[in-house]
Amino acid sequence: MAREKIEFKKIDNTTARQVTFSKRRRGLFKKAEELAVLCDSDVGLIVFSASGKLYEYASSSMKEILERRELHSKNLHSNGQPSLELQLAENSTSSKLNNEVASKSRHLRFMSGEELQRLSIDELQQLESSIEAGLNLVMKKKGEKIMSEIKRLQEKGKQLIEENARLSQLVRDIEAECDEGQWSESMSCNSNGPLKDSDSSDTSLELGLP
Repeated sequence: MAREKIEFKKIDNTTARQVTFSKRRRGLFKKAEELAVLCDSDVGLIVFSASGKLYEYASSSMKEILERRELHSKNLHSNGQPSLELQLAENSTSSKLNNEVASKSRHLRFMSGEELQRLSIDELQQLESSIEAGLNLVMKKKGEKIMSEIKRLQEKGKQLIEENARLSQLVRDIEAECDEGQWSESMSCNSNGPLKDSDSSDTSLELGLP
């Protein structure tokens, strides 16, 4: 059975329209973010609500994305090839990203203690301060983890002590019940013994035995 086609039209109810706008806007922005991350693309998204409120998403810089859009719209040749100005702008952006990656990689090597001979005294001092700040954060987080683990073990130890006390009391109760049962059985045997002796004496008297 074919599904009934849903007619898209303006939602008359104001509250329902605002709720739908909020949900659809979040979904649209999420899809735009996924497109940017999965496909390594620059995405710019601008939305105005019915009340005129601006919502926007940009995977990098909205200003740069709009500038690139203007260059594409104004400087494309008739054959569809981008202009020299646009190519230079894209090359500049690519070069800037490459420089940022190289800078971050170099900083990571310095943090690992590599290529330190290239640094000046001031740069070494800055690196030392950065490492000390990072080390302090690591030690703080480590301390928090240790205290959390100690607290967890203390709680577990408390539970084990309580469980041990409960089991010990259970064993004592069982032993007490067993002792009480043995005492009752012993009393029953002792009470039956004299009756047998009395029966023997009576029998002896009836037979006239000496």
